[in-house]
Amino acid sequence: MGTVLAGGTLGLLLGGRLPGRVRGAATAGVGLVTLILGFRMALEAEDVLPLLLAVILGGIIGSALRLEERLERGSKRVERWFRGYPLAEGFLTASLLFCVGPMTLLGALRDGMFGDWSLLGAKAILDGISSVALAAALGPGVLLSLVVLFVYQGGITLFGHLLAAGMGALSADSPGVVAFSAAGGAVIIALGLEILGWKRVSAVDLLPALVLAPLFSWLLRLIAA
Repeated sequence: MGTVLAGGTLGLLLGGRLPGRVRGAATAGVGLVTLILGFRMALEAEDVLPLLLAVILGGIIGSALRLEERLERGSKRVERWFRGYPLAEGFLTASLLFCVGPMTLLGALRDGMFGDWSLLGAKAILDGISSVALAAALGPGVLLSLVVLFVYQGGITLFGHLLAAGMGALSADSPGVVAFSAAGGAVIIALGLEILGWKRVSAVDLLPALVLAPLFSWLLRLIAA
């Protein structure tokens, strides 16, 4: 919220005078750090087979369901409803950008469950950079997205915290949690490639891998036993 507030205020003050190359350089830096975080998470898995199966099958399922296409189509449909209303358009565009995506979900969950806010830190910087351009183009409505950011992202973090408390004995070293985290790393790597403009696979289409990875980890351990 702090970076969006600072970036949005800067965007309102500067208008369109901030050079595009400056925003591009900052975004590239965030993309590189996102890749590093994704690899760090993915390398937590000692058993690669559940991760491999989950990413392959999850990508197939996500592509077959056209998750990214459906998400983009839904976002554009909602944006069209508010077109012509400056405050509403800026609010909605910023809210969708800041709250819809794998980094929000995974970052907030990891923060709530394990106290690891590194993904949210990278996302905060990226949101701050984006808010400069958005506020310059769409006006003060962008700052209203702070309310949605607080409720949505904060709500996921709180849910993760309650989930971890309810699980009790389940720790970050549990095989299912490690498999989930590793699959999340694969999604974050794909997202980092998208940020850098090197998109080869959709991060959104890989989201089913988050569910499949713990399942495959459990099945393989059951077979081995």
